[in-house]
Amino acid sequence: MFTDAKARKCKPGDKAISDGAVRGLYFFPGASLGKGKWVFRFKSPETGKRRDMGLGSYPVVSIKIAREEAFRARRLLESGKDPIEDRKRALEGEKRKLSLPTFAEAARQVHEDLKPGFRNKKHSDQWINTLEQYVFPSIGRVQVSNLTPADFAVALKPIWLEKPETASRVKQRCDAVMKWCAAHGYILASPVSVVSQILPKQPGKRERVANQPAVPWRDVPVFVRDVLRSGLQTPTKLMLEFLILTAARSGEVRQMEWTEIDFDNRVWTLPAQRMKAKVAHRVPLSPYLLELMEGVKEGADLEKTSLVFPSRKNTPVSDMTLTKCLRDNNVASDTPGRIATAHGFRSSFRDWASENGYPRDLAERALAHTIRNATEAAYHRTDLLEQRREMMLAWESWVLKEKG
Repeated sequence: MFTDAKARKCKPGDKAISDGAVRGLYFFPGASLGKGKWVFRFKSPETGKRRDMGLGSYPVVSIKIAREEAFRARRLLESGKDPIEDRKRALEGEKRKLSLPTFAEAARQVHEDLKPGFRNKKHSDQWINTLEQYVFPSIGRVQVSNLTPADFAVALKPIWLEKPETASRVKQRCDAVMKWCAAHGYILASPVSVVSQILPKQPGKRERVANQPAVPWRDVPVFVRDVLRSGLQTPTKLMLEFLILTAARSGEVRQMEWTEIDFDNRVWTLPAQRMKAKVAHRVPLSPYLLELMEGVKEGADLEKTSLVFPSRKNTPVSDMTLTKCLRDNNVASDTPGRIATAHGFRSSFRDWASENGYPRDLAERALAHTIRNATEAAYHRTDLLEQRREMMLAWESWVLKEKG
């Protein structure tokens, strides 16, 4: 059995000495009396080759420590592992762990990857801004491998009940980031999916849906007469009138381009990339709307912009432009104490269609709503353009009935 007394007598040039306590452990005398190095010799179960594994220098590494290390190596051999390769794998694992991204770093990378798919810059900014506001302050600097469901619960708790819609979106974005991390091998699986089990139950979707304040459909003709057709005629008023008569979304009208309007076939075609559902949408245009558009086109500078309703800088006008018009005219809505919104006119149209007996499918198609039922959607092969044309003409007739 190798002892400290024997080690102190070892001279430079002496042969290696077997420890005797652990098979494969050897002491190699060093360059001076009583010093040496520990080597564990073995046959690799992974490569089949004989290998020497250094365990440190004596007396810095004592006999006891050398035997403990050799014993661990012997146990690895018995389990079919090469202790040298196992050590390398452990070091690589530590290096990889140190190089793992923080949640903020991973989120920004995911945002960059998703950018091309966002409808516009506003939605792109919202995606990352909500994480910066609600999540980064608490866990942004934490490496993704150290995050638990409880960490995400802590970040979401302040808005979970107070802002349930926002909280749900933020949770989805956190889950997207962690699933991206799992796909890249940084973690095994996203811990976000079980966060709801830790937090209190949110109010149901029906309870928290806030309808856009809308002008009651019976009052729309009066609004058009007293506001849009009264006083100075402005591009904003024309935009609102076009928006109302087409039941289009604000952004669809504000970003409309001349190339989308087919005057011959009386159709406005919105490309898929501009639609919420990412599906192209055709809007029938009445003779009145075509005449309205022709008048706008006569005063347009087509060399500077292709937008139908450009701002002074030849960029799409802000949504606040339409909102300001409604606020300035104190346009009442069906929501007590709130001014009507541009988006609310879609609700006005939808209520009118229901009250006047138009089929649900026809009205929903006019609004370019997605068919939620997959089976039902599979059987819809037409957009019912001509049937919608008749309905929209009837809507226009109602809206303009007070036209002076």
